[in-house]
Amino acid sequence: MQWVLTLFVIGAAFATVRPLGLSGRGLAVAVLLVVNSLALVARHLPEATLPPRASLIWLTLGIITAAALIGVSRSGSSYLFAYFLVGHAGFRLPVKQAVTLAGLCGLLCGGVLYFHLGPGHHLLPWTLGLTTGTPVVMGIVNRSRQRAVWAAIDAAESAERAARAEAQAAVLTERGRIARDVHDVLAHSLAGINMQLELADALIDTGDLEKVREANQKAHSLVRQSLEQAQWTVHALREDALPLVGSLTALIDSSGHRDALTVTGSVRDVPSRVTQNLLRIAQESLTNAARHAPGSEVRVELTFDAASTTLKVRNSRATRAVRAGVGSGMGLIGMRERVALLGGTITAGPVTEGPAEGGWQVEAVIPE
Repeated sequence: MQWVLTLFVIGAAFATVRPLGLSGRGLAVAVLLVVNSLALVARHLPEATLPPRASLIWLTLGIITAAALIGVSRSGSSYLFAYFLVGHAGFRLPVKQAVTLAGLCGLLCGGVLYFHLGPGHHLLPWTLGLTTGTPVVMGIVNRSRQRAVWAAIDAAESAERAARAEAQAAVLTERGRIARDVHDVLAHSLAGINMQLELADALIDTGDLEKVREANQKAHSLVRQSLEQAQWTVHALREDALPLVGSLTALIDSSGHRDALTVTGSVRDVPSRVTQNLLRIAQESLTNAARHAPGSEVRVELTFDAASTTLKVRNSRATRAVRAGVGSGMGLIGMRERVALLGGTITAGPVTEGPAEGGWQVEAVIPE
């Protein structure tokens, strides 16, 4: 549309402005028409191709030649150049410069007609020359509207970048959660099974088949527990709701510590992610107790307060020899990450007093 208007103004000028020739006043009109046409075409150049000072010089010269064309021609639509150039000055230049050029254009065009400086002054009222500065308002409005559109586009792009960053962060968080679940299921279960198989292998040389069978049965029991833990992992990844007390009881029983759970406070439903992470913390603590304090007594306390849910797992000192083994090193890190995601706190350390002195305790507090 802008190009159509530009070509229309140039075509109308060449068709109507007179005199037009190759000598005298006709040559001057032809030269000024060409200069005005070039100045009008230049408004389609991208802003990035012209520095602000070059734009100011070009539009100033264009307005001066537009006023000169009105002065030397005796008829036609020469005044259209002034209107369009002033409107573009409002669009291209800062407001102060654009208004100054608009005032200059109005004074030049109005002065040419008022002082009868051209042969065509009797065809146009001098007040028409003064109005050539008014299109600057339209240019300024269009510039503001375009900048608003650019600002909206920039805001949308920023929002899209933020959304991509948030999605990437969510993916990384989910990967971390899956990594913790894989560690809980595989590292714990395989470590326990490996311990029992190593024990069975060592007992074969002694010829004590009864103890070999016992170790083998424990390995099979750990396999069954692993399957149950795998089911819990599937529930966790699917965000299924699990009953906290029931699931915790089943977890403790499967670890060989029956009737070890004490529940205090009014039992209530907690969010599924709280249930999932508390179960994982309990599982980690029970596995660590079996690995580092075999034969110890384990007590688990679940407390429902008005403002929090607290899980405490405590084991006494070992009553059997601890077999050397290598852990993954991710247990406490995973527990701290889980509690941090829920906005809670966790403490882990040795028990220094009471019946379980010399043992280990883990306590996680999850706020409501």
